[in-house]
Amino acid sequence: MNSPLPEFTTPIAGPDAPHAVVIGSGIGGLAAAIRLGARGFRVTVLERLDAPGGRAYVHKQDGFTFDAGPTIVTAPFLLRELWNLCGKRFEDDVDLRLMSPFYRIRFDDGKVFDYHGDADKTRAEIARFNPADVAGYDAYMEISRRTYEIGFEKVGHLPFDSFADLMKMAPDFLALRAYRSVYNQVSHYVQDPYVRIVLSFHPLLVGGNPFSVPAVYTLISYLERQFGVYSAMGGTGAIINGLVGLIRGQGNRLRFNAEVDEILVEQGKATGVRLADGETLKADIVVSNADAAWTYRHLVPASARRTWTNRRIERSRFSNGLFVWYFGTNRRYEDVPHHAIVLGPRYKGLVTDIFKHKRLSQDFSLYLHRPTATDPGLAPEGCDAFYALSPVPHLEGDVDWSIHAETYRKAIEQRLEETMLPGLGASLATSLVTTPLDFENRLLSYRGAGFSFEPVLWQSASFRPHNRSEDVQGLYLVGAGTHPGAGMPGVISSARVLDTVVPHANTFR
Repeated sequence: MNSPLPEFTTPIAGPDAPHAVVIGSGIGGLAAAIRLGARGFRVTVLERLDAPGGRAYVHKQDGFTFDAGPTIVTAPFLLRELWNLCGKRFEDDVDLRLMSPFYRIRFDDGKVFDYHGDADKTRAEIARFNPADVAGYDAYMEISRRTYEIGFEKVGHLPFDSFADLMKMAPDFLALRAYRSVYNQVSHYVQDPYVRIVLSFHPLLVGGNPFSVPAVYTLISYLERQFGVYSAMGGTGAIINGLVGLIRGQGNRLRFNAEVDEILVEQGKATGVRLADGETLKADIVVSNADAAWTYRHLVPASARRTWTNRRIERSRFSNGLFVWYFGTNRRYEDVPHHAIVLGPRYKGLVTDIFKHKRLSQDFSLYLHRPTATDPGLAPEGCDAFYALSPVPHLEGDVDWSIHAETYRKAIEQRLEETMLPGLGASLATSLVTTPLDFENRLLSYRGAGFSFEPVLWQSASFRPHNRSEDVQGLYLVGAGTHPGAGMPGVISSARVLDTVVPHANTFR
């Protein structure tokens, strides 16, 4: 970031200060609450679960601690900014550790690529596969840098309230050939099929198909190399706890087991919310960190919606679903890094099955997370904590997870035992499974999608639900389903947009 981080704190809002209700305590909602508190609002965060985090909820079982969702921390300056807004130091509350390597990619034939932040180490890895691609890698990173400067620094925190806003940026994006898919952009610079996978898999971490997501997402490569890939000691839950502490330090409230049943709208303006138990909370503004599609489909009355009608939502494309197996072992696997990608025999064919055909394939690829590689305290002594995440179709597919979940889990167990974790079956100490059904029923994610709207070109920027609602005055959206999109930097940036679109609390007096 080129702009200096703000270093100020706002006095605790009094009882007569304008009231902002934030629906959901995911990272985007917590960040929104902090920003609103720093601008003079009295804030109430409502969370239907029994603890904060949303998709970043923390599971504890049999002495093991599992981050439910996001585990990859990039762009840490965005987190530091939130602490600075409260007159605090991020480092006093959260201990980040740089990953080395960032990821280990294991191909189906057993070849391994360690993807580093150090450019020379990555060049050396590429040279093992195809020396001719080293120069192409450098050229690709240059286009990634330019894409980052435009797609993240220049517009990542700005609202795209209209198509005209998008057209202003069109010449820049056209010059970068951002209309290409991520995979096509990568393939323009490198030829080796293994290297192409290494440089193009990142969209899968934010709910996108590398073969259809626009090349603006190649900015992730530069973002990671420039600022690093980190994990937090204590897990991502330590970041959640830190954010909650900032909100409470501002004198604002979080309420758990408080499910919002409806956003109240009077004469086109959001006036508060009604909870599932019938309680009504009045508000000057409402910010929804609930799933964007769910917000419009189930929380905003149909009579108040002209843009995001039921028909439009139902005809939209949604990201893949996620099958996540959390497990602990009674032994340690010291040669397994913190982040690993375990690829199956197919790349394009598999993601086509998931995104286009919406069918569950016999083969799969996995993101394997071993946080105890960095923080052994997340498991009992001598044990390891893991989760294996498999992209799967969302619930528009024909998979009955109430029947197939255990069969799929066993297949993952067998695959890991054959590849990264020998003796896994005999070493299991605890196990927990999450399927797209849980995303729908527990997290209220429309169609059980892991990342809300699929980030294809015609569902990006001004084509996504806007941060400032098109339909309801005083309603704002943050999180994966709005601009700029999914991933920790994306949802934190969606909260930064509020500084532009939400009037200061002083204007309500």
